[in-house]
Amino acid sequence: MGGVRGYGWLMKWEQLVQGVELPFHPDLKVPALSEVRLPVPQPTPVADVEAAAQAAVVARLAGSVTPGMTVAVGGGSRGLTDRVPLLRGVLNGLRTLGAEPFVVPAMGSHGGATADGQRAMLETLGMTEHALGAEIRATMETVEVARTPSGMPLYLDRNAAGADRILPVNRIKPHTCFKGPIESGCTKMAVVGFGKQPGAAQIHSCGPVEMRNRILAGIAALKATGRILGGVGSIESASGDVVRVQALTGDEVGGDAERELTEYARALVPPLPFPQIDVLIVDKGGKDISGTTMDPNVTGRFWVHGLADLDEPDVSTIVLLNITPVSGGNVLGIGFADFIPVSVAEQIDWQKTYVNCFTAGIAGLRRARMPMVLPTDDDCIKAALSMCGRAFDQPKRVVRIESTLHLTRCWVSDALLGELPAGAEIVS
Repeated sequence: MGGVRGYGWLMKWEQLVQGVELPFHPDLKVPALSEVRLPVPQPTPVADVEAAAQAAVVARLAGSVTPGMTVAVGGGSRGLTDRVPLLRGVLNGLRTLGAEPFVVPAMGSHGGATADGQRAMLETLGMTEHALGAEIRATMETVEVARTPSGMPLYLDRNAAGADRILPVNRIKPHTCFKGPIESGCTKMAVVGFGKQPGAAQIHSCGPVEMRNRILAGIAALKATGRILGGVGSIESASGDVVRVQALTGDEVGGDAERELTEYARALVPPLPFPQIDVLIVDKGGKDISGTTMDPNVTGRFWVHGLADLDEPDVSTIVLLNITPVSGGNVLGIGFADFIPVSVAEQIDWQKTYVNCFTAGIAGLRRARMPMVLPTDDDCIKAALSMCGRAFDQPKRVVRIESTLHLTRCWVSDALLGELPAGAEIVS
């Protein structure tokens, strides 16, 4: 329907801002930026992710697989590094052990909460049946398979519930909505991703403390059914390299082994290393970068009632300049930005975004608010400089990044050159 998709009564953003005169001070200047290489941990990358995944599955799950066992392997919506080799290696490892694996989209309500949308999201990420060498079975139908002691139901995708076992495959990293001993990873995919929209809604609809508790209670109840074969977790460094691939047994999913992996992963996702930032410019956000478009573990803005923002960085204004195509217009987290250009506003699919936001409950509330929409990228940057709390003639602490994923470098204004962290290098 052109312009803003999902709600036909909305005008095009271009029409809404047409003729708007922005009152920028005539002496306002956009500061020049210097490229800086950030001091981030750089563990040795895994040389062959596919081979590592296959070997890990064979080594750790050999005693749990019986010939002919059907296994539903979870494929997620995140932009994992080497996601296709990772999943293909898992599938080959299962076949080596005599299992009969297939892939299910294990992504909660993403993809517009439709089977076709979820299959399309996998395919956009390169996870096609041809590339994986396995069948993809997509449905949004669920089956209740267990309940926690408090009575919370546990759901599984109908195809996954029909298999002998399930096996989540996911990147292990800090979560964007809660803090706990286990955050994003195999446990969350098992409880939330495999549970489709109802599974995701009942976990995300509550506050951050209850969300943490429900995930831990949920994985315990799911494990008690004997349906979890195990899991495979990958960990990425800030440079985007896969630095660890580890298979977990069914007992280890949600246990000490996954907790240790979570702690290791947390150390590899540092926030922006500046105490105060007046203007943060993010070149692109998206669902393949973070479930919330921009990762709050990097920007410091969580904006969930009951979950504190980071003390550092303290960011006054954020500009978001683009959305990745694989997002399909789903911009849960657009509210983290203060300014976006028309070109971003017109990519938003409100149907997909609102389904995701409602599923996220309180975590989707502030994050779904619309930023100020301005005609151009330059307008957005000038507006942020004008409204960041510093006078037009005061130096501005400006940081520009490509995205919040794989953050090894940034661009900073002169006002921050004297505040670079130890080990940072200015790129000449």
